[in-house]
Amino acid sequence: MFNTGVQRPYCGTSRGNQIGPRKIYVYDGRFENKKVTGTSLETSGWDFNYFLQILQREFEINPHEIFVLVTTDRTVLDFDKFEELQDGSTIYLLQQEDQVLPVSTEEPIMFIPHYDTLIRSGMYEYYASEGQKPLPYAFAELIDNALSATAKNTGMRTIELRMLFDESNGKPAVVVLDNGCGMTSKQLNNWAVYRLSKFTRANSTLISKHEGYVRPDPVPRSLNSDISYFGVGGKQAVFYIGHSARMISKARNSPDVHELVLSKEDFERKEKNREDIYSGIIRKRKPGDSSHVNNNDERFLHSLIAEEYGKESFTAVVITGILPEHITFLKQDFQAWTRELAHIYHYYIHGVNGNDMSNNAANSNHLSKIDIQVTLQEKPSRCPRVMNLREVDDDMQTLYINAAADTFEFKVSTGLDTGTVEGVIRYHPFLYDKETYPQDPNAVQALPDDEDDDNESGVQHQARGKRPIFECFWNGRLIPYTRVHEFDWCAWPIKGANKDREPLPKECYSRFSGVLFTDDRFQVSTNKLTFVDLELKMRNKETIFTRVVNRQGQRTNIQKDFTQWLKHCHENLDKQVKFLGFQEIITRTDQQAKKKTHPWATFSAIQLDGKIYKTGQLVKSQRTQPIHHGTVVRFLLYGNHNQDVFATGGQVEVSLEPKGLHEMTKIIPISKLDRTVSDEAIKKSIENDIAKLPHILKVDWPDGNLWPENAVCLAGSPFGPLKIEILNKKGESMSRMPTVRQIVIKLSVKLKIVQHGPTNNVEVVTFVAQHSPKYGFWFKKMENLTNPGKYTLFLNTTISDTDATVFGDRNLPSYKLKFTIKEGNAESFDMGVASSTLRVGVPFDIPLQLKDRYGNLTMPLPNLQPVLTCSDLRLSYDTVDSSGTKFIIKGVKARGKVLNYQQPKTYDLKVTLTGLKKDTQTLKISLLPGNPHSLHVKTKEDPIIVENGNPVRFNVEIHDEAGNITAQPKEIVYCQVQELPPATIDCSTGAGQLVTKPINLKIIEGEPEKLKVKFWMPSQRRIPLVFRELKVMPSSRVSLIKICSQDDENLVLKNNEKIEWLAGGSLENLFYKLYDEAGRAVPPTAEIASMIKVNWKADIDLKDLVQGKLPDIMVPIHVHEKRFYQVSYQDQSVSVSFTIVPRPDEPKKLKATLLQNAVKLGETLSGNIRLELVDQYDNATNSLTSACVKHMTVKDEGLDKSAVTFKWQESSSSVEVTGICFPSGTPGIREICFTYQGYVASVMVKVNPGDPAELKLVSGPKQPLQVLNDHGIPTPFLVQVFDMWGNPSPDKRVVVELRSSPPALKVTTAVTSQPVDAEGKASFTVTSVSGPKGYYQLEFNCSLNNKPIPGPSVNFTVLPDPNKPVSLAVEYNTLARFPAGGTFPVFFVTVVSDDGSPMTTFNPAAALMLLWEGVPTETAPQPKVTRLRCSKPMENERKDCFHFRDKEIPERAGRYTIQFSLSISNTKVLFSDEIPINVVANHPVKLRPDSEPPAPVVSCSKDVANRTLVKNMTLRIMDAYGNPAGQDLGGKVVISITSLSGKSNIPLFEGKANRCEIGLTDGKVHITRLTIMENSPGDVGSVYTLLFKPEVPMVPKPLAPFGLTFHFYNDAVNQQKMRELLKKKTELTVAVTAHNDLLTGYKDVLKLLTDQELTANHKETELRNVLNSRNMGIVKPLSIPDIDRLLNDKTIQADEILKIPRRVCSIRDNFRGQQDVLGMVGHLACVLDDDAARVISWHIRGDMDCVITKTTEAAQRIYKDTQGRQQVMALDSIFVSPLNRPLPHIRNGHILFNPPGNPVYARDLLIYPHNKESCDIVFKNILGDTILIDDLDSGNKYRRTVVQNKIPCPTILTREGDRISGKGKFGGAQNKAPQTNTSLMFGAPLPQDYHTLQEQIDLLRQYRTAVQKRDSAEKERQEHLEKMRSPQMLQNKQDMEEKKKQLEEIERELVTKPIRSMKRGPEDAGEPSGINTKRTK
Repeated sequence: MFNTGVQRPYCGTSRGNQIGPRKIYVYDGRFENKKVTGTSLETSGWDFNYFLQILQREFEINPHEIFVLVTTDRTVLDFDKFEELQDGSTIYLLQQEDQVLPVSTEEPIMFIPHYDTLIRSGMYEYYASEGQKPLPYAFAELIDNALSATAKNTGMRTIELRMLFDESNGKPAVVVLDNGCGMTSKQLNNWAVYRLSKFTRANSTLISKHEGYVRPDPVPRSLNSDISYFGVGGKQAVFYIGHSARMISKARNSPDVHELVLSKEDFERKEKNREDIYSGIIRKRKPGDSSHVNNNDERFLHSLIAEEYGKESFTAVVITGILPEHITFLKQDFQAWTRELAHIYHYYIHGVNGNDMSNNAANSNHLSKIDIQVTLQEKPSRCPRVMNLREVDDDMQTLYINAAADTFEFKVSTGLDTGTVEGVIRYHPFLYDKETYPQDPNAVQALPDDEDDDNESGVQHQARGKRPIFECFWNGRLIPYTRVHEFDWCAWPIKGANKDREPLPKECYSRFSGVLFTDDRFQVSTNKLTFVDLELKMRNKETIFTRVVNRQGQRTNIQKDFTQWLKHCHENLDKQVKFLGFQEIITRTDQQAKKKTHPWATFSAIQLDGKIYKTGQLVKSQRTQPIHHGTVVRFLLYGNHNQDVFATGGQVEVSLEPKGLHEMTKIIPISKLDRTVSDEAIKKSIENDIAKLPHILKVDWPDGNLWPENAVCLAGSPFGPLKIEILNKKGESMSRMPTVRQIVIKLSVKLKIVQHGPTNNVEVVTFVAQHSPKYGFWFKKMENLTNPGKYTLFLNTTISDTDATVFGDRNLPSYKLKFTIKEGNAESFDMGVASSTLRVGVPFDIPLQLKDRYGNLTMPLPNLQPVLTCSDLRLSYDTVDSSGTKFIIKGVKARGKVLNYQQPKTYDLKVTLTGLKKDTQTLKISLLPGNPHSLHVKTKEDPIIVENGNPVRFNVEIHDEAGNITAQPKEIVYCQVQELPPATIDCSTGAGQLVTKPINLKIIEGEPEKLKVKFWMPSQRRIPLVFRELKVMPSSRVSLIKICSQDDENLVLKNNEKIEWLAGGSLENLFYKLYDEAGRAVPPTAEIASMIKVNWKADIDLKDLVQGKLPDIMVPIHVHEKRFYQVSYQDQSVSVSFTIVPRPDEPKKLKATLLQNAVKLGETLSGNIRLELVDQYDNATNSLTSACVKHMTVKDEGLDKSAVTFKWQESSSSVEVTGICFPSGTPGIREICFTYQGYVASVMVKVNPGDPAELKLVSGPKQPLQVLNDHGIPTPFLVQVFDMWGNPSPDKRVVVELRSSPPALKVTTAVTSQPVDAEGKASFTVTSVSGPKGYYQLEFNCSLNNKPIPGPSVNFTVLPDPNKPVSLAVEYNTLARFPAGGTFPVFFVTVVSDDGSPMTTFNPAAALMLLWEGVPTETAPQPKVTRLRCSKPMENERKDCFHFRDKEIPERAGRYTIQFSLSISNTKVLFSDEIPINVVANHPVKLRPDSEPPAPVVSCSKDVANRTLVKNMTLRIMDAYGNPAGQDLGGKVVISITSLSGKSNIPLFEGKANRCEIGLTDGKVHITRLTIMENSPGDVGSVYTLLFKPEVPMVPKPLAPFGLTFHFYNDAVNQQKMRELLKKKTELTVAVTAHNDLLTGYKDVLKLLTDQELTANHKETELRNVLNSRNMGIVKPLSIPDIDRLLNDKTIQADEILKIPRRVCSIRDNFRGQQDVLGMVGHLACVLDDDAARVISWHIRGDMDCVITKTTEAAQRIYKDTQGRQQVMALDSIFVSPLNRPLPHIRNGHILFNPPGNPVYARDLLIYPHNKESCDIVFKNILGDTILIDDLDSGNKYRRTVVQNKIPCPTILTREGDRISGKGKFGGAQNKAPQTNTSLMFGAPLPQDYHTLQEQIDLLRQYRTAVQKRDSAEKERQEHLEKMRSPQMLQNKQDMEEKKKQLEEIERELVTKPIRSMKRGPEDAGEPSGINTKRTK
């Protein structure tokens, strides 16, 4: 306060050291009712007193008036403050310091930068926000200012963001309001200055009393609110959000409100008007005064300013001119940007521990008083949206904190300055079926890809993936665009980088998130979006990482601590599932069509949460509706797995129990298994459900006529009625099944009565009863049981809808009753089956059947006699046969005259049985003639006359005894004429005509002859013979033929005459003559002529024959053709014959005869050529002479004429030609010509190749040839035999043999030696080559008749096969000792490959450690062998071998053998060398006998035998397993007697000793006899212990003593009885135990076999369903032959596809299959399109034969083996970018232009059959970004457009074969691919049909195996069941029960045995034997 009367002394006029003008604005605000006036004063050189004087004068201040001068921020001026005022300062003249300004005032201000730095500053900073929505980060800058302003608030720190989009209150605006300290005028002016940071304000000329930066004290997480920092962010933010910013602020303890408005329009106006654009005004007003607001667009300011009343301090940032896109974003994405703000200020809102919703109390109280609220006001009708950031629960940090199960805290000291970083790593475990690593709600979630195996397999990273680990916070707020990936100590270890690190699954390193907290010593960008130097500093080599535990740093190895922490988290927090026991790959048919149906791997067990779940195990579900109980069928995991695997989830197929309720399986996620429930609880629940099922049928007989079991009732007896009840186990009656899934299943009862026959059963009654509420299940009375026999009543519970008696593999309850129905008394009879046709006098039987009322056969009445009657016949019978139900009238005969057998007469035969209700029956019979009795021959004359040559006919008849013609089958009548064979006739009809053969007698002089004829029947010997007489007369038939010539009447041809005639001539004019039996000439007639036959002509003119003329005879043309001729009459009965021999004619030509028509080159024809003169018919004329050889010549091309000779052959009058030879030339047909005196002859000779002279290789594999050891050579070797002139020789006698050189090489072929084929070729296919690495030869040798022929040889190289295991190398501590029961040392077993390198590709499950007792054997391991699995390698152990660790040594000492095996395949096992070991005894621990003695029973008698405790017992020092362990120990054994019950009356040894000692030598002691003394003290009937205590000084620990229990009695009788009982008890106990063990073993095996059978059946069904899903149509199970047939069909189809020609890469790959070798480039990929394949292959033609290896070592090996000839490339030396760059015309996801020609990356057209990831890297490296386009024109246009967009363009290939280089060059031969280049082209992929067939073939093979296993399992189980049911097993079981009873009886007897109580004390001891002493009773 100033009083004008009091002044400070004047100190001069100057203003200190100030230089320059200083203008000060003064406003008078003393009076509220006056207008505020102001003036400007130039105060340069003024002091404060002078300034006061001027003010008094200017504002007319009274001398005694009290006033005060204050700055705009209410700082009272004094002498010092006045000196600090700057040019342009504003002061107020007030009555008091805190006086409210009566009206608003304006303070002019200045700020430095160009306005563009403000209005455009936000453009780049925020628009370059990495593709994100940066608006929340702009708000964050304003919230940063608010947090700094509220830092010193003692109460709640409130910050509000108001989105005022209600157009009824003006245009859209954004308000950021806080209750912080507010800003003074100077601070508001400072805010407007760009880049006036907190560090530079202290040196600014605009400082106020509030300015000056002081670094805050360190606080946890750097939550110091010191985040309003650079003087840049706020201004950038407001001008990014809108075009205008109004700052409204009121400082604490200040009555004024300050307003500053900065707008784009104002800046542009000043610029246009050339005004001072750096100037502005700060309006000062009182709170709540909105009078200055007159813009209608800002109507909302009135209500905002009205809220100022009562506020001590505040700041409001009002932003208008909001961009439309911002308004849309703020409205539509309200949740997203508020979530992002909650993420940025997470720790300011929730405290140092964050938003831990499980433990909110742990957060710091003072840091949780920040309240940030967001309000969005839209239309008046719509309720405002309000979000308090404290309520956001899905920001990333909240998700990270609440998903974390454990944390790892650390701090970082950079070492470069004092900057520190706090870090927290949070572990998000895998829980059962999912990763708990939070997913960003703002991130676009990828749609599930049905083809992506990684989403289901669970073995790939699904948590963080490749995202960075650490979010970074600066002074407690998030820096959003900086994230740190990882540090070396928390990253997945590089292979071989640090062997000390614990091996953990790689997915564990993807399950933690992290956060870094830094202070302001680390630089950030001005907009706080990124760190400048954080990661650089933290990765400095001087950076120190320290773990923090309980806020204290730990001086430990952080890498080791982190690894241990991570291991702890994985082992204790991860609930990952390990799938065990891989079974097969299936296709799910229960999935929806677009869901993942294939491949699904099935397993037999899982390991989850420390427990093993197996198939067949009972489980219970949780979180399912309803809760399921059941047994595990299998476990399912999506993906192509083939072994045990960890996964993040999966599914389980459960067979719901009880099956009687459910009858189905259910597939549920594994996570829904209840892991807390016990098996007992599940069984109890299932049993409760089972108890609800139908259990038994209750049968009631309401009328009381109960039929008991096996009842016998008469036919027609009434049955029923029946009342049935269905009861469950609880005894409750039920009519329907328990309701499941809202399905009602009604029950019914089916009644069935079955009659049992000898061959089949017949259902006689079937009824079904439905349930009635009144009667239940009711069946009415039945009276239809009339058929005798055995019956069974079946009552079955059935399902009403399906009539099924089984539900859920469970038989529904049933009831069975057996009974018998018998027949009634006889009341009628039936005629049995009798022959209706009878014969006269032949006896027959008449069977009768007696029946009861119902027609049932029954017993006849006694003394029943039949009466037989029949008209016209006489009847009689012999007797009656009556037995059982049979009644037969025997021997009935009928006699009388009857018709013949073809017309039988019917008669009525009546039978009467007196005494029956129906006593008479009639039988219809037919009577035929009887049996044959006589033979009759009918003749008209005697004797009978017949002409010679004719047959004779006789009529005969057969009669019965009554004279009736009788007919019998096969009645043969014989007739024999003297000297003729007999004739027969079948008289089966009773009569017949006999015809004899023609009678041909030699009639002498025409006189007749007489003959006798005899008749008889051989089958009827009792019929007499019949005789007749026959007279034979001469005949007139032809009997002689003569042949003569018409030309010569004397010429008559005799019979069988031989005639010579000229070859080719003829005999003409021949005639014949005929004569009869009397020698009379017989003239030819037409009939006779028709019977004349000749053998030289078939068709003869009948007219000539009638005239007696014969046809001419043609003589044969060849002399050797003799011809037989004959003339016959009447089928040769009369004939004449002769023979004609032809003779040769005159010579006509020369004939050459060739005996051998083939000759080899260089050889002489082996057969000679014969020359002779022949006639026209080639008949030899024998007209040559010996002189003819001089006139014969020969000619032919290539013939050696000098060697040809002609030799005369006297014997045949012919010439023989020899010496035919062709010395050279080509094989073929040759014509040789001979000439003689005008005669010419030629022969054809085939000239064959010469003898084999050389063997050549025609085709074979490409050279140079390299073969892997134990591999074959697929291309066959084809060799050809040639003669010496180079002609292929087809001589099959040549044998070709394949040999190897040197012989150490073993070559396996289909054949090693074989003859050549018809073309002279032989093919050899080498199937296997075995031998050490080196160079070898294959030699092809051949021979002909053991004569060698030179052949070719092939050089090749044998390379060791790195993929072939050849041995097992075992390493262990050979000096180790093997104590019994201990642990074996670690065995390291290395699989050594053929090239000597270790192999690591085998499944550890294939390696076994075999251990058996005994010495090593040369054969396979012994049958009783222990198999041990290998162990998981430890952290520091080798990874190239199997480890067998912690394996127990056998407990019995002795010799053992160890051997290791490796299963290479189903049939091949690799064994190591056998290792003999000696298992020795372990440490001595006890004293035990060699064999356990029985419990002794002693008595105090005189007999020493009865007093003997032990006899001949040896005690030894043993280890814990019973092995002798004291061979080198000595000492003594102290023997004493103790009482089990603590009695003091103890028996004594001999000599009244209570103990005795025996020496111990070599760890053993032998006791010959140990007895108690005679009359020893002791309680009779008591049990004592004989204690043997060893004392061995050399053993540090006392050895356990041996105790032997014995019984003490007073007499020998009780002693003997007890001894016998104990002995018998011991024997029985051993026997019962042994039998129990045997029975248990059998049951266990049965359970195992049953499980195997069920599993096999399930597997078969499952595979069959899979095959059905593949459209295989297998509905019913198939047999093995059916499967084989299907397999064969499918294989043939697949082979046919393989035979279809397709493009293949012809480059030979000799290296594929070697260790770490992928193969040649040309074989790694396929290309479908031919044009693309051609141009791409040409483009990289130099790389097509390059061999790609996985490692540099493998590349170097190939380089060395090929002497540098083979180009190689190592995969581990290739670097390609992991990102897939888009095509050049695509930038940031947008297409820059419409590309011509369909451009595509060339590498995208490649199809990789194998090793996709590795091949992708290879071709990225080789092809790079090469583009393939349609044509050259499109390629040039594309390149031009790309380059015009300032984008580099890679090489372009066209489908037409052109190339445009990356430099733009095209054209010329070097840039044009040839049209054909098949040798270096990529192959074409196999069609999809082939893959489908292969999949079906694989499934069929699996199905075949499953069927085999099923059949084997069924057979094995059945055999085991039969064994268990065998008589021997049943007898054993019966014996065991008997022994159990005996044992129980003995135990009762031992307990209840009455013993006379007797006590003997020491005073009684020592009495001599034979002295009776008193004994206490």
